[in-house]
Amino acid sequence: MKKIILAFDGTHFSEGAFEFARRLNEISPILLTGVFLPQTELANLWSYADGAPGISIPLVEPAEAVMTEENIKRFEKLCKDNMIDYRVHKDYFDFVMPELRRESIYADLLVLGTETFYENMGTGFPNDYLRDALHDLACPVLLVPEKFDFPESIILGYDGSEDAVYAIKQFAYLFPELVDKETMLVYANDDTKSDFPDKKEIEELVIRHFRNLSLNKLEINPRKYFSAWMLGKKSALLVSGSYGRSGFSQLFRKSFVKDIISDHRLPVFIAHK
Repeated sequence: MKKIILAFDGTHFSEGAFEFARRLNEISPILLTGVFLPQTELANLWSYADGAPGISIPLVEPAEAVMTEENIKRFEKLCKDNMIDYRVHKDYFDFVMPELRRESIYADLLVLGTETFYENMGTGFPNDYLRDALHDLACPVLLVPEKFDFPESIILGYDGSEDAVYAIKQFAYLFPELVDKETMLVYANDDTKSDFPDKKEIEELVIRHFRNLSLNKLEINPRKYFSAWMLGKKSALLVSGSYGRSGFSQLFRKSFVKDIISDHRLPVFIAHK
């Protein structure tokens, strides 16, 4: 049984994130921990946790507290209705973001709704706050749009880096129930003549975990066309290395992940060491 954290912006309930967790529970029972973050300047909370001076932490408004309690009750009812073993992190009046860091140490996966979680920050795309959040969490993260098809195929993003290989292995270890699905190991580079880095070694590894595997070296300019190619894949899930770390190439950081998340169409699994 996997322990999965489902993180909500307290006043916004992500139907997509819960639905993905529900589907995972159908495949194999999970323990689902709901964490409800207050509607505050979330970036400030991260800065506070890092010891940045002069940060003013806004108080939780009473109306927000009521809405958060309603979402907690909704979460509990949905878990009971779907026979999901669950826990609730109720310390949302305190500084939850540092607690989320700590809790991620003891979880297999964190699931986050990519649309509702940004709503309070007035933006619809991953920004420096999200990059820093993913950098600090100690477990893999699954970013889920509100509307999606549960994956029938897996796209493994590969750029030759250790982070990319690590993410692929983590996904295989966490989701043995999904490794029989159609899987594509994808490599793209500005130099269209370059081949897969360490092709023999990566193929030997990945084919041992994903039994319906194909390799695809894209003959396109990834900076311009990769996100469009990826979004043309229906019912797919993207597996990616770390987001915003030096070990993950600038090319993939900009084109491979950010655009996919921004368009809110496909689930994205991200893992780093």
